Amino acid sequence: MIHSEESVAAELDRVQQPPVADSAPPVLAVFTVDVAEGSSEAYAERVRRVLSAALHLACTAEFDDRDLPVDEFPDWFKSVCSPNGEELKQFARNGCAAYRDRSGGQPWSLQNWIYRFDPDDDSRAWEFWDAIPVGPAQVRVWVDSWGEPFFGSLELLWLLYTAGALHIDGPEIRKAAVWASEVGDR
Repeated sequence: MIHSEESVAAELDRVQQPPVADSAPPVLAVFTVDVAEGSSEAYAERVRRVLSAALHLACTAEFDDRDLPVDEFPDWFKSVCSPNGEELKQFARNGCAAYRDRSGGQPWSLQNWIYRFDPDDDSRAWEFWDAIPVGPAQVRVWVDSWGEPFFGSLELLWLLYTAGALHIDGPEIRKAAVWASEVGDR
C-alpha cells in the first residue's frame, strides 16, 4: 500500500486530534497493550508524540536517501533507536527487550524507522487510527490495515514496545463499532 499525501495528512490529523466515531472504515485492526499500572495515559501520549513527528516529516520532508531531521522526536525515542542508547528510560529499555523477544529482530535505527513513513514506500501496511486508554494499565492501539488480518507492522511494534508496553496482543480485526464504543463521548 502506497500512502498518498492526503492519507498521510489525515493520519497526522488523527494522531493530533482523535477522530470522531462515525469516521472509521468498516473494520480496524487493534493491538491490546499492557503497560505499567497507572501509566496508560502517559503511554498513549508517548505513542502519539512519536507518530506526530514521523507523520509531520512524511508530510513535509523529501525522502531522498539523506538523513532526515530528528529534532521533533522525543529524547527517549532517539535514545532507544541509537546504537549507544546510554541513557534509556526504563520503560524504553524494557520495551526494547520485549520487542526482541517477540520479533527476534534487532533494534531499529531512527533513520531506518523514519523512512518507513516515506509516502512512496509501500512497506508500511497500516495507518494509525487511535490510541485509547481502557484502564489504568491497558491501551488499545487501533490502526487501519485495510481489512487485512496479517500485515507488516514491525515498525509499529517497535514503537509500541519501546513506548512502554509490557505485553502486546494482536493485531485482531474488529468492526469499527467496537472502536466507536470505546471512544464514548470523547
